Amino acid sequence: MREGDNLSVVQTRLLPMGTMELVINLDEDRIPLFDRHSRIQCGSTNGTMICGTHSENFIIRDAGKISVIGVHFKPGGGGAFFELPAGELYNERISVNEIWKTRAAELRDRLVQESAPETRFWVLEQFLMQMLRPINYHPAVNFALQQLQQSANSTIRSITEQTGFSARHFNQLFRDQVGITPKLFCRIQRFQKVLEMLSVKAPVDWLDIAFTCGYFDQAHLIHDFRAFADCTPTEYLDQRGFHRCHVVLSD
Repeated sequence: MREGDNLSVVQTRLLPMGTMELVINLDEDRIPLFDRHSRIQCGSTNGTMICGTHSENFIIRDAGKISVIGVHFKPGGGGAFFELPAGELYNERISVNEIWKTRAAELRDRLVQESAPETRFWVLEQFLMQMLRPINYHPAVNFALQQLQQSANSTIRSITEQTGFSARHFNQLFRDQVGITPKLFCRIQRFQKVLEMLSVKAPVDWLDIAFTCGYFDQAHLIHDFRAFADCTPTEYLDQRGFHRCHVVLSD
């Protein structure tokens, strides 16, 4: 949950994390959407929004007063609450009422009525428990997620071979559950590892970070920064916000 006053009005680029997010604006029943290139507003959702698994960054606006609560689902975890394959929400941000109908407005109304953060979290948790639906996560995808998140030496090819499925079939299973292909998930996880290292390591040795995180060379690291953050590694260091996945944009 993020809440506060006296925050400057800025635009922030939110970098992809390979997961789904539920975002609820408690100040107003509206969340603006912006074009990631022009930074011009191009629409809005209502105050309860689901962010599908992203491989692209997107822009959010921090206003002078902000009160937001949300859920960061584990990779593949959003499927227990939304009745559609995760791949259908790839790079999408939509109003949750398109999926939950009137229940989305009910959740936000109940949260707005409370003021204590701990009570709001309890209300959100209880609501999600009611929305929880039985789902059979595919063991091959669960195995792949475990391997990809725990072992830097695991490759998509070796994991696919261990599942016994063809590459095409396994890619579809993974995309349905996680929202993106296993190859793209690996790229985002590798990029996230770079951001994590940058948050704790100084001075920065870019070549060391590139090799530690599994990049072939520094050029490939720069390529991923441009692809996922629309900036160079140096620009990222100058513009990163309070969270490692936030890049604060200048006027």
